[in-house]
Amino acid sequence: MQPYHFFEVNNKIEINNSDYTLLNFKLGSVFLSDQYVITHFNEGIDISYDNFYEIGIAIKSHFKGQPFGYIANRENAYSINLNDAHHFNEAFPNLKAYAVVCNSLFGKGVFEIENHFFESNRRIFKDLDEAINWTKDILNSIT
Repeated sequence: MQPYHFFEVNNKIEINNSDYTLLNFKLGSVFLSDQYVITHFNEGIDISYDNFYEIGIAIKSHFKGQPFGYIANRENAYSINLNDAHHFNEAFPNLKAYAVVCNSLFGKGVFEIENHFFESNRRIFKDLDEAINWTKDILNSIT
């Protein structure tokens, strides 16, 4: 993968016996695998299409139009500007699975509201391993 000037690229890391490339942005950390991306955003941020732009470029460059999954590991509370949902939907037509890992009742309610705005195949999980397995199953079923 080519180095980018707008974020820090750390060495390869391993999570759940899978290799990831860790990218650090102002919004938080992004873990790229061969099939999916895991995001871990910072507490209290507001994600808009504009401030997600650099992460979006990294995702598009990494997957190069291939189907991929997105796993939002929501250990921290943050918001997504739902007015920008149509931009996200248009920008990532190859997004085939969107998993959210969240344990709070509030977070589950937010997920339900987001489902009215985002077009991808979405599901919520209590555990990162379950989210990864579901995402892999969805991707493997379409390839």
